Order: sequence, then C-alpha cells, then structure tokens
Amino acid sequence: MRKVYITGVGFITSIGNDAATVAESLRELRHGIVQYPPFQKPDIPVKVAAPIRDFQTDTTDQEDWVFPARYRIKRELLRGMAPHGVYAYCAMQQAVEDAKLTEADISNPGTGLYAASAGSPFLLGHHLERMRKVGVMRCPPLGVVASISGTINFNLVSHFRIKGASTGFSSACASSAHALGFAYDEIALGRQQRMFVVGAEDGNVESILPFAGMRALSLQSDPSVASRPFDVARDGFVGTGGATVLVMESEEEVNRRGVTPYGEVAGWGQASDGHNVAISHPEGEGLRLAIENALKYAEVAPDEVDYVNAHATSTPIGDISETKALKAIFKGNPSRPAVSSTKALTGHGLSLAGAMEAGFCALAMKEGFIPGSAHITNLDPACAGLNIIRATLPQRPNVVMSNSSGFGGANVCLVFRAV
Repeated sequence: MRKVYITGVGFITSIGNDAATVAESLRELRHGIVQYPPFQKPDIPVKVAAPIRDFQTDTTDQEDWVFPARYRIKRELLRGMAPHGVYAYCAMQQAVEDAKLTEADISNPGTGLYAASAGSPFLLGHHLERMRKVGVMRCPPLGVVASISGTINFNLVSHFRIKGASTGFSSACASSAHALGFAYDEIALGRQQRMFVVGAEDGNVESILPFAGMRALSLQSDPSVASRPFDVARDGFVGTGGATVLVMESEEEVNRRGVTPYGEVAGWGQASDGHNVAISHPEGEGLRLAIENALKYAEVAPDEVDYVNAHATSTPIGDISETKALKAIFKGNPSRPAVSSTKALTGHGLSLAGAMEAGFCALAMKEGFIPGSAHITNLDPACAGLNIIRATLPQRPNVVMSNSSGFGGANVCLVFRAV
C-alpha cells in the first residue's frame, strides 16, 4: 500500500473563508453562530444558524449572486450551480493554490475527485414549484444539474477538467468522510496519483430547518451557547453550510513536486450500527467498530492517539453514544487522548462535516495546536472520564482521529499522522 498525504486545503466556512482565518478561529475558539434573520419569525422555534459570510446566494437567480472579488466564475457556469456549488468552486481554487498544482497536475487520468453533498433543496424546491405552475418547458435547462445531489461533482469535474475517478457520496453526515476514505483507497492501491475530496452544503432555510421537525436542532436563541457538545444542557445541533476541499497525493507525487504535506492519511475504517434509521446505537457499537477498523488498518495502537476530533453534534443521544464508543476504545487509559468537538464553533455541516473536520485536523497537525471544545459549562456526567479539553492546547498532535456518523448508523473513522 502506498502512503497518502494531504497537500492542500480550501475552506469556505462559518468560521472563516480561508485557511489562515479558520486556523485563527480554531485557536481562539471563535464561533460562527448568529441569530439567523430568516428564522426570526413567530412560527419558527429555531433561531440560530452558522451562515457563510461575504456570499449572497439567497435568490433563485444565479445572476444576482454576489461573492468575493478574488474569485472569478463565469456567468454561464453559475447557471449550473447551487449556493454550495459556488462555495465548493471557491474552496477548490484555494486548495489548488495551496497545493501549488498546475493545470497539467489537475487535468490528467491520474487525478480524480470525490464529492459529497445533499444537493440543494432550495433550488430543487424552486424548480419543482415552477414546473408545476408554468410548465416543464419554462424551467431553466440547467436546473437539474444545479440542484440534485451530484451537483458538486458534476460542476467541479467539468469546470476543472478532471479526467480520473469521480463520483458522489451520500451517507448523510458521514458522506464526505466516506469520500475521503475511498479517495485514500484509490491512491493507496495505485489507481490514482492524486484525489480532490470535497464536502459542501447550502446551509440555508431549506437545508437546515427540516431538521427542526426531527427535534434535532437547538432551540437556544443565544448564539454563544447554542452548540455545546458534551454539556449536560445541550439540546440539539446548529445548522451550517459551506465547503471544504482537500488535496490528497501519493508519496511519489509529493516527492516529485517537492511539496511539504500537512500530514499523512494513515488509514480509515467504517462500520454500521444496524439499529435505527435516525438515532445512533445507544452503546456506540457501530462507531466503536469503525474506530477499531481504522486503527487496525492504520497500524496505530489506541495509546498512540493524541487527539480525537469527535463527531459530537450537541444532540443528547448522539454525544453519549460516541462517548461510550470512545471509552470502549481507550478503556486502558480513557484520559490519554485530548477530545473536542469543533461543531461548538462551526455548527453541524451535514455532508460537509467529515471533510471540514479533516481539514481542521490537517491545520492542527501543520500548525501545532489542538482546538478545545467550547461552550461547556457543566460537563455531562456521562462524559466524565474522557479528556474533553475546554481550551486550545499549544501542542502538535502526532496521531489524530476524526469521527463521523450519518443516518442509518453509517460510521466512519479517519486516522491522520503528522509528518
């Protein structure tokens, strides 16, 4: 198996629209949650979200969208994009620049792209309503590719002229972690030299608010305490959107190009709960098995892990399920790795989450810090025993785990090693 490295990152997130700003937010535990204007209505119980700044994509006409001047997207390309397609396009440009890739590096049979998103309920709902009201022939020709769940890989593969492997992943909140895991396999098995991994979501009314019906969203109106994983008073997650892109390359490409990687992708594992369509296994069985698989394939012992970026979304059931899985893994010394959930700062990005948090782990390994778990006032006694850090630690983690869990009990664990 060939070694695989992360050589570039790009971020459009609620805590920053570039790697430097995101790293600063993580170090200072600066959150991106606000009282979201579209939610400030009497019939909407949810009041907070973690929106993307400096982008205006709240109309259904892409011609009206506004994004930072440093990005150039031709108007004919915009007509096939959703809001999160624009985020992903901009994050992709950052990742390409960060990895110092040329057009020849990007467009060749050895370079592929795996992406994850839930599509755009915002645009899909608009197009379906228009089809019913004015007829199918009055709908925009690119409405389908702009709104269905493959929209990210459709757009990025064509616009960046990707010629290697490409597909989309759909396992809800584990989607982009799955994308990263299978992209690792493509390189490790020698099928591809380089893979882009993309996670993205709209993060607007249509993509966030339906989770209120599941009683999964926080009802807190104070943004500073709305997302508080592991706290005894946590009451649900805060929705967000955005995009993260990671560049992964083989050791041969890293050496050929002479780039310094963020870190190594040491391995990954997955397993399913086989329990419930929407609720994690109460004992964390699927996630525990996913972690065991990841550590085995990465040839890492539990006592070597320095930091765990937990999936912990701030829901009462999910956080405890993951806590039990971690205690089962680190039973010999559960206080050994530092544990935090960066969703206290970003909110929960659904399909975006796995790639975004993998990007955070890459920043932590490169820049030498471990982000704390913010907003904990009273640690849930059920979480006691784990080393859940409340402040950022100024130390470089050598071995890092990142967990993701999705609907249906799909669990993924990614393992990274500093270089």
